[in-house]
Amino acid sequence: MPNPRRGEIEAVLDGHPRTLCLTLGALAELESTLAAPDLVALAERFETGHLSARDAIAVIGAGLRGAGGSETDADVAAMRLDGPASMAMQITAALLTAAFGAS
Repeated sequence: MPNPRRGEIEAVLDGHPRTLCLTLGALAELESTLAAPDLVALAERFETGHLSARDAIAVIGAGLRGAGGSETDADVAAMRLDGPASMAMQITAALLTAAFGAS
């Protein structure tokens, strides 16, 4: 059961409910992967509302690993979502909101 006070969310991936969390380590991973110099730049990147599939894969993967998973981004790219492709954007938005708070 995810704990929203800890920044955790739940998403159904490959038919299974999973807990995701953007821990400080997961955010550092995203900074590196997405070439963001710091957390402010990372947050600003997503505030624009423009999100690529590659961004969604990186955020979901970091969220899974932040919650203790071992899936690679390649594993995440191959996962089925419980809904249309826009579900990846909803999961990503929920994770980012949980990590950075609502604006």
